[in-house]
Amino acid sequence: MWNYIKLAVLGVAVILFGLAANYGRDFAYQVHALIFMAATAITFIYTLRTAGDVKPAPTGYLDGVVRAGVIATALWGVVGFLVGTFIAFQLAFPQLNFEFLQGHGNFGRLRPLHTSAVIFAFGGNALIASSFYVVQRTSASRLWGGNLGWFVFWGYNLFIVLAATGYVMGVTQSKEYAEPEWYVDLWLTIVWVAYLMAFMGTIFTRKEKHIYVANWFYLSFIVTIAMLHIVNNLVIPVSILGSRSVMVMSGVQDAMTQWWYGHNAVGFFLTAGFLGMMYYFVPKQAERPVFSYKLSIIHFWALIFIYIWAGPHHLHYTALPDWASTLGMVFSVILWMPSWGGMINGLMTLSGAWDKLRTDPVIRMMVISVGFYGMSTFEGPMMSIRAVNSLSHYTDWTIGHVHSGALGWNGMITFGALYYLVPALWNRQRLYSLGLVSWHFWLATIGIVLYAASMWVTGIMEGLMWREVDSQGFLVNAFADTVAAKHPMYVVRAMGGVLYLTGAIIMCYNLYMTVRRAPVKADETAMAPAE
Repeated sequence: MWNYIKLAVLGVAVILFGLAANYGRDFAYQVHALIFMAATAITFIYTLRTAGDVKPAPTGYLDGVVRAGVIATALWGVVGFLVGTFIAFQLAFPQLNFEFLQGHGNFGRLRPLHTSAVIFAFGGNALIASSFYVVQRTSASRLWGGNLGWFVFWGYNLFIVLAATGYVMGVTQSKEYAEPEWYVDLWLTIVWVAYLMAFMGTIFTRKEKHIYVANWFYLSFIVTIAMLHIVNNLVIPVSILGSRSVMVMSGVQDAMTQWWYGHNAVGFFLTAGFLGMMYYFVPKQAERPVFSYKLSIIHFWALIFIYIWAGPHHLHYTALPDWASTLGMVFSVILWMPSWGGMINGLMTLSGAWDKLRTDPVIRMMVISVGFYGMSTFEGPMMSIRAVNSLSHYTDWTIGHVHSGALGWNGMITFGALYYLVPALWNRQRLYSLGLVSWHFWLATIGIVLYAASMWVTGIMEGLMWREVDSQGFLVNAFADTVAAKHPMYVVRAMGGVLYLTGAIIMCYNLYMTVRRAPVKADETAMAPAE
């Protein structure tokens, strides 16, 4: 009976999406309606072909969806890094904004494609896959909801495709990290609720009484991102058959909401979620318990209570009242303490196992990611201070800060998690080549240093040139002067991107060969005690 209901709903959806594609008021809306229709039609055919199959009772962990997430993470990572490297060269050499790409492949269209590919496609798939893996192992329970996990995976990646195609067609809300239009946001909301249900259902059905700290970090990321996404994307569609919408809030209220969302997207998507990854995979790879479990609990509660207040520091010297931006600045400085508590906890987990840094390039990658987490969470509060912000804001210093965190913290901990997960998920005794992991480590590390250092130099130089005045109080430098002065550092930044991209490609090859060639170990499908 359930299959008949699904087929009826899917059939009606195919017809409705076809009508939307036919009557859509703009080209991008029609393209997206066709994508929805194709995805729904494929689901309809799959459901129809498997409707009568007798399915054995599920046993063990649901690892198929985790494997799919690992593959998607690696592939989307290469795509995101490739686009980022290309637009870095576009900034260094504007002639790469080719005439035939205008309107689709110029910097303005590709930049949000890059940010969404690395944050939401690469980072999001890593978080979904790793959270599904961790919550099952630490709960000693199969992922709740049957095929709900697969719906989350395919639904989330459909969101990525819709967002990416929308960017190159110019369909965005023009909000940082929240560019997709209203109907794509609605779809993501549905997928995210399903994600929360699958994660919470697994915790509710757990066989292990204790809820491990990594699950608290993952849960805070899921719940808070849901709240941020809904509030920041409150819009009124111009037409139900068009892609355009009007924001409910405007002016400084919209700016405040945007950066409450934007900074907490960093705080909960790129920090809390990846800390869940750190608190599971670092101890597992090091084969040591967390240095201080009590500190991890303090880290969690301090982080989630303080981070949510820090967003206004993005709006110093704007129409936002001073008290509001000062509040954000104060909470940002306070945030330094729990952040470093977490960094110390991660690093000290290696107590008694520091020798592994010489022999295990995977743990080396994880440790340097925690180091970058510490550096970024010192630099961020420092840059939020009003006097420092007057120099750094609107400059490339901010770009250097973001990428030292994103490439160093998020990228490296994800790479480490992938190197741990692939042998575990495909039942391999080891990785194909630790030597290739070492190559990846050094290429990525040197790439980050080149990127971040060049942006720190050019950002501070840019800020100083903007505020330089002559004896009569007139500005010395035109904006074009700063652009010309930055060119050498832009070339260095692009070369850093090439190194980081090369490392990611080596990783993909290594993971592929691990699945194909590494020695097989005994199959472990039964649910072991919580680990």
